[in-house]
Amino acid sequence: MSGPERITLAMTGASGAQYGLRLLDCLVQEEREVHFLISKAAQLVMATETDVALPAKPQAMQAFLTEYCGAAAGQIRVFGQNDWMAPPASGSSAPNAMVICPCSTGTLSAVATGACNNLIERAADVALKERRPLVLVPREAPLSSIHLENMLKLSNLGAVILPAAPGFYHQPQSVEDLVDFVVARILNTLGIPQDMLPRWGEQHLVSDE
Repeated sequence: MSGPERITLAMTGASGAQYGLRLLDCLVQEEREVHFLISKAAQLVMATETDVALPAKPQAMQAFLTEYCGAAAGQIRVFGQNDWMAPPASGSSAPNAMVICPCSTGTLSAVATGACNNLIERAADVALKERRPLVLVPREAPLSSIHLENMLKLSNLGAVILPAAPGFYHQPQSVEDLVDFVVARILNTLGIPQDMLPRWGEQHLVSDE
């Protein structure tokens, strides 16, 4: 199996819930174990942007997402924001990589400054200190100097800043195609196989002949 086997996926309050849900589904299909974290703001955004109605309690949410993604029992584990005994909170048992998708600028700021006010922030702090892959997917426009400085700081610390900015060279035909572009780039960054998007040069999408 190429790429990390156990991944923490966190969703925060930026717009773009579709990205996080699609990424979760892809990770499940690639037989990865996913530790799922979600902020209250992200749950509100999800209710606004999608027809997915997540239960509030972690145990019920875990059962819902397991069925929603067709996951095996125990493949998706959901932890509450104040569950400091959860594996992502400790370097000795945390998953091999972490993705925050979407990543709000507030969470970006907290991670950049080492704040650990909730499990998402702590899990990101663990990923940084343990030198494990950390991918942040911000979705904000325009970006202030503060946002850019925080992104630069995190990049210098080893994190990958992967904006939710889909390309168009694959000639997307739907919103789902645009979502898949970003999710495919996340999977590529993690070293996880994906067939949603050809790598540049693998397929000539435009020809003058």
